[in-house]
Amino acid sequence: MKNELSAAFLRLVFIMDDLREKCPWDKKQTISSLRQMTIEETYELADSILDENWKGIREELGDLLLHIVFYAKIGREQSQFTLEEVINGICDKLIARHPHIYGDVKVNDAEDVKKNWENLKLKEGKKSVLEGVPVSLPSLVKAMRLQEKAKQVGFEWENKDQVWEKVEEEMKELKEAVSSGTPAEAEEELGDVFFSLVNYARFLQIDADRALEFTNKKFIQRFTQMEQWALQQGRDLNKMTLEEMDAIWNSVKQRGSV
Repeated sequence: MKNELSAAFLRLVFIMDDLREKCPWDKKQTISSLRQMTIEETYELADSILDENWKGIREELGDLLLHIVFYAKIGREQSQFTLEEVINGICDKLIARHPHIYGDVKVNDAEDVKKNWENLKLKEGKKSVLEGVPVSLPSLVKAMRLQEKAKQVGFEWENKDQVWEKVEEEMKELKEAVSSGTPAEAEEELGDVFFSLVNYARFLQIDADRALEFTNKKFIQRFTQMEQWALQQGRDLNKMTLEEMDAIWNSVKQRGSV
């Protein structure tokens, strides 16, 4: 098993060396040109995970692994770092951040592990527990990560009822801003509502981003079926009233299309 794994990994490394030397496209790539493709590959993996498409997950993991090897190849060329340093770096980090496995620290559950992880990061020189949350993360995912980070130092509500009260408070402030505030104030309050709803989702142990994406997919499927129905009936959605479209929507919904 280990020999097969080592051989497979080295095969990829050698192919990358070959492509970087001989392929015009691969030769011209830089860390900047790869960046957007890496982001796209990550989202493709996320899509496969959402669909529990194991074949897709395997394929997308391969694509991401290729990107890691590609960046490491460029890093070596630029005399910045090597693939060995990348691998040994994460190994050293995992050992240092898991003293309950590789040391004598005792933990009771997964929450203790996460708290220890954040405390160790601060000891390593991090100035804030919020460091490490990428600036370019999608806002919904970033909100979840910020809340999870803050939780590790005890900045957390005690129960979901308190969180829901905060949601209601923020919704009230949003209504007031819409009624008598400026557009900027309404925007700020809407952001607060979103943030508090993400927090509530956490307390329900629901992935807010996953939940919203399921709703997005459901909307796409139902709206597409509505378009297909109109086409079959020789109707044009642009010429239908909202009431007519709503009736079709409800019919699609009742048929349990999703």
